[in-house]
Amino acid sequence: MRAKLKKGLDSKEFKKYYYLKEELISFCREEGLAIGGKKEDLNKRIVHYLDTGEKLSYKRKVNKEDDKEITLTTKIGTPVTYSEKKRAFFEYHLGAGFKFKVAFQRWLKENSDKTYQEAIEAYPNIVAQKPEKIDKQFEYNTYIRDFFKDNKGKSLKDAIACWKYKKSMPGHNRYEKKDLVVLKGLY
Repeated sequence: MRAKLKKGLDSKEFKKYYYLKEELISFCREEGLAIGGKKEDLNKRIVHYLDTGEKLSYKRKVNKEDDKEITLTTKIGTPVTYSEKKRAFFEYHLGAGFKFKVAFQRWLKENSDKTYQEAIEAYPNIVAQKPEKIDKQFEYNTYIRDFFKDNKGKSLKDAIACWKYKKSMPGHNRYEKKDLVVLKGLY
């Protein structure tokens, strides 16, 4: 059974289980820890706290470039940020369906010397490509994709039941055929 996230939990035990970002944030709030950053940042902060009792601070990086006007000829620059201002710019030029997809974020970082015009031109091709690998922070998405690759004809309800079972167990959160054992109790 998954360990409850609470003060005094051994960090090794904490690392064995999957916790939703919302659970991590809730714990951080209860313990007075900073709640900013990615899930990976929260995990590191919690492990440090569980090991030492020390509360690490989180400093949000302020990018002065975000104050500047964005035009089609503006260079993307570094560090690449995904502000509301930039989202609005891309939505204006690409439509309301625009999303900062991981592949597009990667393209922006790898092409920071290019202009926003070039980014707009590249966007449709980038989002049309299926990702080969889902980044680590999207463990749920990876699990569901792998579940369906191995189980044609099963339902999303089945996939979610297996995911819930898997994340309650210690160890990794990758799909395995043996996770289907939980479905025997459903039908």
